[in-house]
Amino acid sequence: MNEIKQEDWLDRQLREAAPYIDDEGFTARVLQQLPPPRYARRSFRGAILLTITLLASVLAYLLSDGGRFLVVAVTRLTALPTLWLFVLALGSGILVMAGGVIAAISKTRELQS
Repeated sequence: MNEIKQEDWLDRQLREAAPYIDDEGFTARVLQQLPPPRYARRSFRGAILLTITLLASVLAYLLSDGGRFLVVAVTRLTALPTLWLFVLALGSGILVMAGGVIAAISKTRELQS
């Protein structure tokens, strides 16, 4: 409890403090001595990732006998009773929703800190 009061006090002090503290040009001198920022070419990295992804997809398709496992899986799903399909769809929806909730909570915590 004492820790929360101390954080509130510190937060209030920082908000009430002057927006700029005169440092006699120290910040400007340091910024002038820094090297210029280097910009990485993101398009090249994206092209490499896209190429590797496409190659891996083609390789997986070829190694899986032309996607035959997908046809077999869909055939098995059509043979399931309607209740099982409903349970499968409901379970999948709950898993996706839980993942979204977890992502939203972590993003909220990230934004608050």
